[in-house]
Order: sequence, then structure tokens, then C-alpha cells
Amino acid sequence: MRLCMVDVWSVVSVLVPLVGLAVAGRGAESSSAADSGAKSAFQLTPLPYGQNALEPYMSARTMNFHYGKHHQAYVDNLNKLVAGTPWAGQPLEKVVVESAGMADKVAVFNNAAQVWNHTFFWQSMKAGGGGKPTGRLLELIEKSFGSFEEFKKAFVDAAVAQFGSGWVWLVKEADVLKIVKTSNADTPVAHGQTPLMTCDVWEHAYYLDYQNRRKDFVHAFLDHMVNWGFAASQLK
Repeated sequence: MRLCMVDVWSVVSVLVPLVGLAVAGRGAESSSAADSGAKSAFQLTPLPYGQNALEPYMSARTMNFHYGKHHQAYVDNLNKLVAGTPWAGQPLEKVVVESAGMADKVAVFNNAAQVWNHTFFWQSMKAGGGGKPTGRLLELIEKSFGSFEEFKKAFVDAAVAQFGSGWVWLVKEADVLKIVKTSNADTPVAHGQTPLMTCDVWEHAYYLDYQNRRKDFVHAFLDHMVNWGFAASQLK
């Protein structure tokens, strides 16, 4: 069942902008495109750190393939799919929300949501990350899960239990934090939830570094990579 667009848009409209829009072309071509009223194209948002910044827990080789190949492909596919449609030049979140649940727009949703999910994932990590959050975020985690240790266990268990490709998220609903799993490209943005952070558990996110040891990857994510400052900034 489709969510009320007003309710969902109230969630995504306050999120930190995740994907920039840039007019296609440069120089004379850019001027020509602008003169002709050409619409903007989605762009691959720059990483907030170098591709080797998360080593040894996530290798530069993994980042090169994951960010430079997989994420770029979703951006390219999305631009092709929305070209000539009312979604061309629209905010990414709007495309994700409006295409969610539309049987004839599954490809648009899958690619738009994967662009959004990946950009959020990159921001969910930082060099020297991990450890324990502080302040209001820690208070909400302890209130919602009993303790930070219980939260970590539940997060790892959810990530390992996700069958096949997908994501594990820490989200906020009202005054409660929850851990949710989504399959393939699905995202809390399409369900009226406020994402705080996410861990990608598609195999391409970890296989070069961890092979089939998804649990070890998620532990490394929580202990050494997660950006609690970014998660806290998403609290409303």
C-alpha cells in the first residue's frame, strides 16, 4: 500500500541533501544546454573521504569497485530511465518516494533508491569511526534497546539474518529507535521512517575484503567505521 505522499515528503524534505544536481555539460556545451532549457542530471556525489581512508577495514580496492563502478552505474541508469520524464531534474528523494510501489516504475525506484542508499552509506562511515555515540543519540539507543551492547548485538544479528542482498538501518520512528532490514534497493525513506545510519550488506560491499564473513564486516563497521556524528545529525 502506498504511503501518503505528504507524510513521507515531510520526512525526506528535512534530511541532509545527499545527491547534488548539476547541469549536464561544461563550457559552451553547458551554456547551450542552459539556453535550450535542458534539465539537470543526477551526479555521483564525491566521497567525504579518500578511497583508502577506511583501510584496513574497507580496502581502497573495494571502494573503487563499490563507489566507482556499482554506485556510478546506478546514477547512469537512473539518468537514462528518467530522461524525458517529469522526474528529470527533480530532487532524488522525490523520485524515490514517488516511484515506490509503482509496478511499472520498478527500475526507476531500484536505481534511484540505490543512489540514495549508497550516498547515505558513505556518510554513515568515517576514518577513525566506530566506538560508542554520546549525548542524545546514546540516550535514545539505551532507551530503545536497553543498552548500547544490546543495540550492537541486535544490529549485527539483523545484518546477518538479511537473506540475500540488502541493507540494515538504524531508524527513528516518533521517539523510538529501531533496527530495520530492507531487501535489495528498498529504503526506509519509502516507508516514512527517518534513517540515522546504514550498513550495506550486499556482497559487493564486503566480499573482496571479507569473502563470506558478513558478520565480521558488520562488526568492523560498528567498531571502526560508523560515523556516529552523522547519525546524531539526522535526529529530529
